[in-house]
Amino acid sequence: MKNDETTCIDTEFSKQNAKEVFGTLEWASKNANFISGCEHDCKYCYSKEMAIRFKRKTAENWKNEEVRGESFKKKFKKIDGKYMFPSSHDIHPMHLNESLFFLEKILEAGNDVLIVTKPHFECIEAICREFAAFKDNIMFRFTIGSVNSDTLKFWEAGAPCYEERLSCLKFAFALGFETSLSCEPMLDNNVENLINETLPYITDSIWIGKANFLIKRLKTNKCNSKEEIRKAEELIEWQKDENIKLLYKRFKANPKIKWKESIKKVVDIRISTTIGSDR
Repeated sequence: MKNDETTCIDTEFSKQNAKEVFGTLEWASKNANFISGCEHDCKYCYSKEMAIRFKRKTAENWKNEEVRGESFKKKFKKIDGKYMFPSSHDIHPMHLNESLFFLEKILEAGNDVLIVTKPHFECIEAICREFAAFKDNIMFRFTIGSVNSDTLKFWEAGAPCYEERLSCLKFAFALGFETSLSCEPMLDNNVENLINETLPYITDSIWIGKANFLIKRLKTNKCNSKEEIRKAEELIEWQKDENIKLLYKRFKANPKIKWKESIKKVVDIRISTTIGSDR
């Protein structure tokens, strides 16, 4: 799950909001980022779509990460709620040192942080080592949309395979960190296997969500070959309402399974108006 905004710190939102919340606002009060672009270069990425639309990046250079040096001058304050870091890029080995420095600034201000990433083991190991003293202030939310590494490779070309992401989850769990999962978007029709394989290592929740505006985003991101559109149409067919309702019926009694706004609409769950409620 990635936010459209690419500035260092998003505009602060009121905790109570008259409108239904969606996207990262379901999870956190504020977002923090320090990179423009992302080398994972996921086909469906809406941060990429927004950057292209507003001419901050092109489809061709999105994967060339640019560190925004001014972001490190930001003085963080303690906020009501939690930060999501990052929201418009991922945590990669190439910029691991900068990520650790940036994360330290947020944590030392007394904040709780939701770390959302398609995890590289090198990075998660370093975060767990460097911030063991902040264990109570950190929750990991690893993005895994399929147990099939070939499927992940197709949609998320530069991101780690399933086995590496699962190893990161097990590692953080074993060290006593709070763990959760983002399965948004679901990348195939085998989400039940993903839930069953990861649930033993989840302390908080597994969030399930659909692929939103998929064809539109693929076209903007210039990922619209015949094969890519065919795969997208297949994914959309898997996620039609009747299948979503069956999935919800299968797991609705499990308190660790949570549903993103895209699914709440289908199964008639009230959508929260409280920003950052994480429910």
